[in-house]
Amino acid sequence: MEFRRLGRTGMQASVIGLGTVELGLEYGIADGQAVHLPSREDAGRVLNSALDLGINYIDTARAYGVSEEIIGCALKTRRKEYVLASKVGAPKDVNAGSQAIRAHVSSSVQQSLKALQTDVIDVMQLHSVPAQMIRDGGMVEALQEFQRAGSIRFLGATTYGEEDARVVLEDGRFDCIQVAYSVLDRTLENTVLPLAQSNGVGVIVRSVLLKGALTHRYEYLPPSMRELKAAVAGIRGIAESASATLPEIAYRFVLAHPAVSSALVGTASVEELKAAVEFSGRGPLAPECLTQLRQVTLSDPNLLHPGKWPAEALAESAGKR
Repeated sequence: MEFRRLGRTGMQASVIGLGTVELGLEYGIADGQAVHLPSREDAGRVLNSALDLGINYIDTARAYGVSEEIIGCALKTRRKEYVLASKVGAPKDVNAGSQAIRAHVSSSVQQSLKALQTDVIDVMQLHSVPAQMIRDGGMVEALQEFQRAGSIRFLGATTYGEEDARVVLEDGRFDCIQVAYSVLDRTLENTVLPLAQSNGVGVIVRSVLLKGALTHRYEYLPPSMRELKAAVAGIRGIAESASATLPEIAYRFVLAHPAVSSALVGTASVEELKAAVEFSGRGPLAPECLTQLRQVTLSDPNLLHPGKWPAEALAESAGKR
């Protein structure tokens, strides 16, 4: 396993990290199969296997259902072996006063610490918090109080799009940032990623597989997403010419960028974890392959944002029908 510096934290993060939303919520592309969360036993097996494979970066959030509780139960005896990252979301009333904001942050952090069965969270991230709330500073200041108390070591933020990412990177108080970046979603490649690198801010990448679209599951996308299906089919053809799979191309592409510290694998499968670790050890893609991949584009930017996909495309919707 390769390790890279996680920005100003100074910590070394495995280039493959584990995203745990699928351990606590129904998530991904609806493929016609019933959606079932893994049992706690199976989820624990995934978490322990991740550490055994050399993965030392584990990402979760209060919003991920029972994910934090599962991590706390499964890994409480192995706490020193991994970098733990969680998240605090914005309060329901984004216009709440400073006292209400502090109370919201305090409650969220304390619940995370209890669920995770730990005294300290290595990286606490603002979870897609509106840029204006970051500028106002109340949530960050509330987190800094926990940082001074030793319950949080470093601060991070998860963002969507270029504008919010720039706000975080120019703020100066964040040690790392989590962004969406993939072989199809290259929006941040020439602006945000170099800025993070120059500012010494660590970059954690999510949506490497675009919520499963960059796997065989793309075939289950609905007709309304035909442009995305066609684009992925084109990437699949490039992958096959390089004797690779879609997921392999996806991980090797993202990890080739020098600003990236770690790429998250969101999975409840030990086999998928093993495969991602193997892909990470195969090095960068050939220049001609990269050139071909960059020629694949989408005219509709909403197709790059799973939050804007039609409900019929999503497993979390299918599982509730």
